[in-house]
Amino acid sequence: MEGQVKSRDRVREHGEVFTNPREVNAMLDMVKQETERIESRFLEPACGDGNFLIEIIRRKMAVVKARYAKSPSEYERYAFLAASSIYGVELLQDNVEECRKRLFEFIKGEAEKTLKSNLEPAFLDAVAYVLERNILCGDALTLKANDGEPIIFSEWSFAMGDKVKRRDFRLDELLEGGGDKNGQMSLFGASMTPTSSWEWDEEINAYIPAPIREYPLCDWREVRAYG
Repeated sequence: MEGQVKSRDRVREHGEVFTNPREVNAMLDMVKQETERIESRFLEPACGDGNFLIEIIRRKMAVVKARYAKSPSEYERYAFLAASSIYGVELLQDNVEECRKRLFEFIKGEAEKTLKSNLEPAFLDAVAYVLERNILCGDALTLKANDGEPIIFSEWSFAMGDKVKRRDFRLDELLEGGGDKNGQMSLFGASMTPTSSWEWDEEINAYIPAPIREYPLCDWREVRAYG
């Protein structure tokens, strides 16, 4: 168990045991194609300090490098997209901070090795901001953040050129989605008919709740301006 526990107290109080990297990669290999799709979204509901998420971003960044290393602007754009596609919920604040740090330092290190002096500070600032929004302290069982409010995640999607669209969703409402076009919900859901509060998502072929907030288009390098 070396390297998989921080202390016996944390195991006793929180059941905290980190997954071995070998096991992480074995599980990710079961969805290998998705882990190498830059825009494919992943949520780790008990992310700890990021063992699963760091391996996912490692795979995504390898694809970004293979495709876009010769174009700094395209490399940064797709590296931002990769960073914006991973989400985590973690009960302990120190793990949240460590997870964000690990992800940021890995992306930064890869970008520095690939782009060298061509790396733009705005890229790093945008990545840091997205990780602050995507890796949150909360309880994945109650779906509440550490302040007792519902967990809210931001969806980031490129709309045109370098313009990105941010939409915020409640995690509990997202997990109630999944209905098909005939209005039938997935397992444990009730039947429903489409209304203005639900929308069809072509990417996942299911209804999802409408966002609780939508933001105007913004250059991806300026996402921190969203506040």
